[in-house]
Amino acid sequence: MVVQKFFKLVEIQTKAASMIPLLLGTVYALFRFHEFQAWHFVLMLVSLLSFDMATTAINNYYDYKKAAKKDGYGYEIHNAIVRYHMNPGAVVAVIVTLLLIAVLAGIALFFKTGLLVLLLGGLSFAVGILYSFGPIPISRMPLGEIFSGLFMGFVIIFISAYIHAGEKLASLTLQGGTVLLQVHLAEVLWIFLVSIPAVLGIANIMLANNICDLEEDLENKRYTLPVYIGRTHALRLFRVLYYAAYADLIVLWFLRVPLLLLVLAALTLIPVRQNTRKFIAEPTKQFTFALSVRNFILTNAARIAVLGLAVVFTIR
Repeated sequence: MVVQKFFKLVEIQTKAASMIPLLLGTVYALFRFHEFQAWHFVLMLVSLLSFDMATTAINNYYDYKKAAKKDGYGYEIHNAIVRYHMNPGAVVAVIVTLLLIAVLAGIALFFKTGLLVLLLGGLSFAVGILYSFGPIPISRMPLGEIFSGLFMGFVIIFISAYIHAGEKLASLTLQGGTVLLQVHLAEVLWIFLVSIPAVLGIANIMLANNICDLEEDLENKRYTLPVYIGRTHALRLFRVLYYAAYADLIVLWFLRVPLLLLVLAALTLIPVRQNTRKFIAEPTKQFTFALSVRNFILTNAARIAVLGLAVVFTIR
């Protein structure tokens, strides 16, 4: 029962949003640079998963403390603190423990890799905390989709490729009091283009969450993107972003991924389209929100498989 409460508090079912970018960046490093550092991967996995769980717990805790109304809209079901009558002090202890694990693993990774990981990791930690905490959290503004998409999509993929490839991507050094940053712009641009499905997929998870919580957010004065643009436009944006996510297949073709593999990845558009229609027909937290997570997994797991098979073909 304790494990069930913990999983609900950290919303374990949404952790694919951070684990898949980690895997995508790793397999990209294997495909593009033929590099893999196992210990670096383990440290980033521990740090990333712990921090992702911590930020979700912070978000639930902050919603609990700030909510003007703690019943209705399914709030008493999907907020773990209310549903399981959790002790707020115990929730804070869990959050602190997860953050401590994330920071320690992140520092160990920094010592193994370099200053750039410290800079990007620290920036990601700051955005993650500010997403749910502070006078005006990012999650309560119409910026949540942009920040979550870019940082959990592109930045995580970049870091997870960098910890394997290192200076083949970029370097940040301190020489005599001068900070020297060197970036291989073409390689970073390739990574950004390859990360499009992750960026847009994560943005759509957040968008779907905000669409489902529209009435509750209005009640609790959370002015998210759907509050500003309305449900109709938010649902239209939700659909368009999935189609745009498939633009990366052209990029993978330029990177010489076999065309047959790209065709197989493109076929995931069929179930993604079906799931999108179901969500648009009935956008609810209880019944259809999980479809946005499923779409994210479908599109990005296909890319991971495609790049993984391309690695095998290259080795052979």
